[in-house]
Parts: sequence; structure tokens; C-alpha cells
Amino acid sequence: MHNFEWDKVLFLEKGKKGLHRVIFGRTLLIVLSFLVQFGLFFLLFSLLSQYMAVTLWLYILFIVIIELLIVNKQSNPAMKISWILVTMVVPIVGGMLFLYVDLNVGSRLINHRLSEMYNMTRRYVKKNPETLKELKEADPGMAHLAQYLADYGNNQVYQNTCVTYFPSGEDKFEELLIQLEKAEKFIFLEYFIICEGYMWGRVLKILEEKVRDGVEVRVMYDGFNTLTYLPAHYPRELEKLGIQCKVFSPIRPVFSTTYNNRDHRKVLVIDGHTGFTGGINLADEYINQKERFGHWKDTAVMLQGEAVQGLTQMFLQMWNISEKSPVLEQYLDPKLNRYYMGTLKLSEGFVLPYGDSPFDDEQVGKRVYLEMINRADRYVHIMTPYLILDYELTEALTYAAKRGVDVKIILPHIPDKITAFALAKTHYHELLRAGVHIYEYTPGFVHAKVVVSDDDRAVVGTVNLDYRSLYLHFEDAVLLYRVPENARIEEDVLDTLEKCHQVTLEDIRHEKLSMRILGILLKVLAPLM
Repeated sequence: MHNFEWDKVLFLEKGKKGLHRVIFGRTLLIVLSFLVQFGLFFLLFSLLSQYMAVTLWLYILFIVIIELLIVNKQSNPAMKISWILVTMVVPIVGGMLFLYVDLNVGSRLINHRLSEMYNMTRRYVKKNPETLKELKEADPGMAHLAQYLADYGNNQVYQNTCVTYFPSGEDKFEELLIQLEKAEKFIFLEYFIICEGYMWGRVLKILEEKVRDGVEVRVMYDGFNTLTYLPAHYPRELEKLGIQCKVFSPIRPVFSTTYNNRDHRKVLVIDGHTGFTGGINLADEYINQKERFGHWKDTAVMLQGEAVQGLTQMFLQMWNISEKSPVLEQYLDPKLNRYYMGTLKLSEGFVLPYGDSPFDDEQVGKRVYLEMINRADRYVHIMTPYLILDYELTEALTYAAKRGVDVKIILPHIPDKITAFALAKTHYHELLRAGVHIYEYTPGFVHAKVVVSDDDRAVVGTVNLDYRSLYLHFEDAVLLYRVPENARIEEDVLDTLEKCHQVTLEDIRHEKLSMRILGILLKVLAPLM
């Protein structure tokens, strides 16, 4: 049988297995459990409603208290408005939901443990005064940003690092396999999505071989996978192969606020001297081995040298959340990559890997994007799959365009989520009228998360321009300042523009009425989605 036909048969068989797993597996159990918990809540409410007079006064008092808590909460104003609307329309359910999310009981333990891990890694990942001094001489504003990222997340700035940009998942995958084969000490993988198929199969085969050679392999993926992509027992399957495996926040049949905060990072570290990050997960659509939403456009970067310590630190912080006796020194020792440095042609410039947590009250990903937009003099070019903006980002983009900066945003033409697409279009009119140029990638879906500005600043990572990435998920990215590879990033953006349709005000006027209505209805809930 032809390889293509055989792949098609395998894909259909996997689809049947996936459907069977949803119907008869844990997913159905979890959904039924949630429905039972909702039913018990409404039963309690109906019992209380029998005592109308007392219930009425308690009802009014409850609403007043909830609204006061929302107004006085330290959070994004758009989120406050959404919560107020929800609690006005469905006061009891909305109020209870707000209290549940605000108390955040399930996340407090994770936050406490992460704070401990941040403090522990500070012993090994330290500021380099000489690097900071050179950065300050080159650009005081960028040095201030580096200082902020160091003080509020221990994300340090590095030199002596070779940076390679990949304009597609296929390019990254090819290099990834080469580098995995070179591993001698350890391999760390942390991904939002791992899906059985060609891509993960090739990676897993190398990991098995490396384990037999004595290489330590650790794999961590988000619990979201257990609903759709991987069976609940998959960690045990990997452990049989000698691979250490963890699932971040696995989905269980009990309500928890932790389900709202996913590990959206994509980090791979080899021996402490080579690391990858970007938008590409370990699933076939990311390398166009399987077609979903047309051609899949994605990007990544490879770091080799000192800056890989930043990616190693981020992985270990997440991995050690559940470890009683975390081991850090043997992986964070700067000597790990020094022997490797002699083989590299090191790049000029400064490299700053950074992570973002939803629990530390610091919107690191958003602040870096705002810095990029607000400090742009000539241009700021963006690729993002989603465009669900808050007031500050909208103001930054429109003001940049109004003061003469060339602002271009590339979005998908074929969306993966119709709700996100409808919400993105609600911003089109305001942005276009201010002079922002919006493009849709006509061959398919853009999953890249790239911002490049004025030739000297670029960001490649996992951070989307939406509320989930900016406020609710664990994310990571790399900020590149005066790195030669920035020219290739801008070149890729310009090449992608040639495959795009430029959106005009006339296009908006001819937008489907159903899409407009959907966007209007969803926008009030956008900060909570």
C-alpha cells in the first residue's frame, strides 16, 4: 500500500480510537461528574428559595458584597466589567463562580511552591553585571526592561549565545532531530500538546535510544492532553521506557480553579547548552504532516550557549513544583555549556529568555509586548493566531500607528476557533481607522507568536495576543536585542505578507452579519474566555 494511503488508514484508525476514548474514557466521566456537581448546587438553591423572605434579604446582601469585591479587586478593568455583567445576569451562579475563582484555592499551593522555586533558582542563575552594563550603554530603556524581568522573575539577560530562527515547523523539526541525537547528559521537554503521530513518534524513538545510552530524559505536558490527545495512563507508558514523565494540572472529575491556568509553554533543553522554544507543539499539524485549517504557519528559535540556562531554569521550576527534594545545581551550573561554546560561532547582541506565570500579579508577557510597541520608531510587525486585546494594548497599537510607526499584524484567514476569530474582528475597525495594517494569511492558519521592531528587537515564544496567554496561562518567550538573526525574522514576516490578504474597511462592511453578532455578544465575556 502506498505510504500516503497507509498514513490515511492510520489517521482514520486513530480518529476512531480518539472518539472511543472520549465516549467511553475519562472525558465522559469528568463531564458527568461536573454535571452532578452543578445539579447538587441548584438543588441547594431550590431548597433555600422555599424561605422567600429570608432568602430575598440574603440574596440582596450577597449581590452587594459580590459587586463590592469585584470593584475593589486588583485586576484588569475589562475583567471587572465582564464579572459585573455575569453577576448581574445570573447573580447567584455568577457570584458563586466569582468567589470560587477569586479564592483560587487550588492555585495557591502551586503559587507558593513556584515562589520557593524562584528563590531556589536565584542561587544558581545570577545577574551578570558586565552584561547589564554593556546593555545599559547600548540602550538604557532595554536595560530597564531587563532589570524588571530579573527582579520579578529571575529572568536574566545573556550574551555568548548563538541564535537560529526557524520560519516553519518543518525547519525546526529537522534541526530538533539532529540536536536530540547529540544529547549526552539530559533532555528536558515541556509542551502544551503532545499528540501521537509521525512527529512525536520520531522524537520518542530517539528518546528511547538515548535512555538506553544513559541519557536522562524528562517529559512534562499539560493535563489538557488527557481529554483529547493522550490516555490518562500515558505517563506510565513512558516510564516503562525509562522516561520520567509528569502531567501538569491533570483534568480530574472535580472542579478546580487550576484548570483555568494551563501550561502553554514549549521548552526543550539538551545538555544545558542547546534549547528550543516557539509556537510549535509536538503534533503533526505543526509540521504540516497532517492538514488542519489549511497550511499551518509557525515559528521557533534555537539557542546554543549561555542563554539556554534561562530555559533550563524555567523547566526545572515547573518540574519541581511537586518534588519534595528538588535537584537544581547539576543542571543549572554555567559550566555545563562552556565546553560546548568553543564549537559555536557566537552571535552578537543580547538574549533574554523569560517566563510568565498567572499567579505572580506580573503580566510579564504583556509588558514586554507593550515595551516593544511603545518604543518602536520605524515599525513593529506582529504575527499572532489570536487578537483579543485589552484597552492598554489597543491604545498602544493605535497610538503607534498615529505617530507614524508602521504597524502590521498578520492573523489567520482560516481560524481554528470561530469564537476567537469573531472576537479578533471586533478590533479591526478601530485599528484600521488608526492606521494599523491588518493581514490575513490566506493559505491557512498562523500559529506563530512573533513581534519584531526596528531591526534590533524581536520576540519569539508562546505568548498570544489574547487574555488567556497574557493573564491566565504559563508562557515563555525569548527577547532578542541586536541579534543578527532578527534580520531573518523580519524577512520571514515580509515573505509571509506576500501570502496574505490585506484587510480593508470595505471588507469589514461586507462581513457576515452572523460573525458581527457573534463578536458583539462574545466581547463582553472575552476577558473570562
